[in-house]
Amino acid sequence: MRFSSIWESDPAWKSPDVLWWSGVLTLVLYAGFAILLPSVGSPAETLCALLGLGAVLAYGRNIRNSAPLWLLLAALIVQTISWSMMVWHHPDWAASNPKLDRLAKLFIFIAIAWFLGGSTRNTLLIWGLAFIGWLIATLAFGNGLEEWWAGLQGKRADLGYRNAQHGSMLFGTALLGLIAFTARFSRVQGRIVPWRIAISLVLIGICLTGISIGQTRAVWLGLALALPVAAALWLIRALLRTKNKPGHLARQLIVVVSGLLVVLMAVSVIFQDTFKHRLSQESPVVEKLIEGDVSAIPYSSIGIRIHSWRAAIEWIEERPLVGWGSEGRGLVMDHTPWLPMEIKERFGHLHNYFLEVWVAYGLLGVCVIAALAVWVARGTWLAWKGGVVPNDVALFAVAFFVYWVTVNLFESYNAFSSGVYVQNLVLGGLVTHIWRWQHASGQHVFKYRWSRQE
Repeated sequence: MRFSSIWESDPAWKSPDVLWWSGVLTLVLYAGFAILLPSVGSPAETLCALLGLGAVLAYGRNIRNSAPLWLLLAALIVQTISWSMMVWHHPDWAASNPKLDRLAKLFIFIAIAWFLGGSTRNTLLIWGLAFIGWLIATLAFGNGLEEWWAGLQGKRADLGYRNAQHGSMLFGTALLGLIAFTARFSRVQGRIVPWRIAISLVLIGICLTGISIGQTRAVWLGLALALPVAAALWLIRALLRTKNKPGHLARQLIVVVSGLLVVLMAVSVIFQDTFKHRLSQESPVVEKLIEGDVSAIPYSSIGIRIHSWRAAIEWIEERPLVGWGSEGRGLVMDHTPWLPMEIKERFGHLHNYFLEVWVAYGLLGVCVIAALAVWVARGTWLAWKGGVVPNDVALFAVAFFVYWVTVNLFESYNAFSSGVYVQNLVLGGLVTHIWRWQHASGQHVFKYRWSRQE
């Protein structure tokens, strides 16, 4: 079977075939090997970004005017301003260069969106490939199945990848995707295929197990917020579609809820001691917070986060607009006098990506990130209303947004390769649909034109 018969090769926009297929190849290598085999995935990421950005600038007549390109430029300017101000005011603390990749790497999705060609099928293929690569990595890294077994015995397992928080985050993202796309996967020509449902439930069970043995409370919280939001939206949509067919909706609900309950109950029974231990572990911190005695909070897992946030706010107050440059988070941890030396030696980041951006690049940097989030959210909404974004993709987008904001409040995922990888793949899939909607309708996400009409 030829790859071109799997990959939808008639994109909504055109570029030379050599450029197109070279970019698609780098995208496939990046999605499949960024975690599994970084020696392949990392160069593929760089090449994909360069080819994609070049293609958009050269051939994206109706795309290069869109907000992501201008926000990428804004991110480069903001980082340069912040670094220049540090060189002027605090040359001893300034980095040797602006390190423009710190924010620029969050815009690799521009290239991904281009090479996905506006195709839902291509998007789901890339997302599925990324999930398969991660599953294989959990067996190839560390002690493989032995580590999974140790996790089942109550040990916190990182599955050989960075640390447990990052593994849990990846499984949490995959879980949202599996739940959103199980209905699509389980149907062939409109008919439900039982073995496909069984595969989905098994994969959901694997993800729930991975989340459980990772023992990351931020991921649990993110899912606890994202899943009810997604469930409520799905139910509202289902009620509107089947208001004259209540029996059909009831059957759908019974199948979906029964399957998920079986998996959730099994996971809850297996990991009940783990859940109780992790959720009760921080009770001293809660007590001090209730008393309002923040300075007396112990340096536990959550306590370290609260103290690092306190320190970050102090630094933000000194330079709220332009920040402290790319090394801001390290300056906070190294030069805050009241932080214990043990904490300074163990941690070099603030466990909150949004505070890290504010510390590093000030309110200017925060505005760039916020503007990107607003544009993608509104663009996805408009593309969904326009019939370009399928219902399940839109559902996943909403759930992912809630989840991603939540987990990045407690861990700086976007500052690490794992978070950059997840965000770029997800945003690439959403933005490709937004661009397809713009291309087909001639409309823009916002009526304001970011530059002159071409």
